[in-house]
Parts: sequence; structure tokens; C-alpha cells
Amino acid sequence: MRILVIEDEKKTASFVERGLREGGFVVDVANDGEEGLQLALAGRHDLLVLDVMLPNRNGWSIVSELRRAKVSMPILFLTARDSVPDRVKGFELGADDYLVKPFAFSELMARMRSLLRRPSERLEDILQVSNLQIDTRRHKALRGKVALHLTTKEFLVLTQLARASGEVVSRTEIVEQVWDMNFDTGTNVVEVIIRRLRGKVDDPFKKKLIHTIRGVGYVLRDE
Repeated sequence: MRILVIEDEKKTASFVERGLREGGFVVDVANDGEEGLQLALAGRHDLLVLDVMLPNRNGWSIVSELRRAKVSMPILFLTARDSVPDRVKGFELGADDYLVKPFAFSELMARMRSLLRRPSERLEDILQVSNLQIDTRRHKALRGKVALHLTTKEFLVLTQLARASGEVVSRTEIVEQVWDMNFDTGTNVVEVIIRRLRGKVDDPFKKKLIHTIRGVGYVLRDE
């Protein structure tokens, strides 16, 4: 497997490159956004690890250009930009995963191997569950012909449930993906956001799509 790392901080780039080589990967490194984009467009890599803040061309621009060019390799953002809006933007532009610095190298490897096991097709911009449609690029959701007015966190949770393709998503997975905090088993933030989503996605309609699997998590599906 050949990995492309675009990272301008040389100490981080060297650390990641060394660790990936020890893990059996072939690694190419670019310290400049424009150079990295040209390497990525060449289509010789199986996965891209990408920072956001880069000289000459930032990571957002690189992802947008790659997806416009129909480059389907998995993209993992590795960045210090840790706000929820930044994560949402990364996913909306077409990234497959988002890991915040400082990071554990073992987690980076685990996320990379998970991405490499996925089918090669990139994540869809339009997600459909029954008559619920989610446009991840434009940050819009419709239930039938009714526009759903969702907050950033509500939209991110709903998208996460929709991408799971009918599989159960645990409370821990939701917290780790959406909130910038360590999981607290006593918190009810997940229940609050699910309750809000139900009020917008399900309550005005006869058919319910958001289901609770007690003791496990939540699933979005047409029953």
C-alpha cells in the first residue's frame, strides 16, 4: 500500500513517515499544498493523510479539487483544527475521516487500516433513507418535500446515522465524532440531540426513522 502524507510541519511529517514505513507502507511526503495536490492527482496512492493549514494551497482546497477530479482514494484529515464546524466542513468536502492533533499513532494506524478495508467508492454526497434525503455537501436535509432546519451538531449526528446504512451507532461513537470532549458516561448530550432530531425528522410524520436500541445506541432505518 502506498500512502501520501501532505504535512508542512517537518517534525510531524517525519514522525508519521517513519511510523508508516515501520508498519509496512510505502510513503510519499509533500510539505507544500500545491506539490501535494499534484502527487495526489497522479493516482498512484491508496490513501491520503492531509493537514489543513499548508503553504500555497490549504487542505480544504486540495480535497475539493481531488473530488472534482473524481479521485476516489480515502482521505484522512490530520490537523490541529478541532472545532465541530471544521470537522463538518471536512466531511462535506469529501474527506473520509478526521483525526485531531495531538494524536496517538496507534489510532492513526487503526483509522487508516479501517479506511483501506472499505470499498474504493468514496462517500456519497446525497444520502437517502426512505423519504429522508441528506445533501452533505450543501448541508441540507429534506423529509419528503419539507426542509429540515438542523443545527450543525444535529446535522452531523443525522449524517453519521445515515452513513451507517441501517447499522446501530453507539452513544460513544456519536460523542467521539461530534463533541470535542472525552466521553462521560453520565452525560445526556446524545439523548438531547436525538430528542431534538426526532422532533424535526420524525414527529411531524407518520413513519418514524430514528430508533433506539436499548443499551446499544441508535439506528436510522425505514421499518
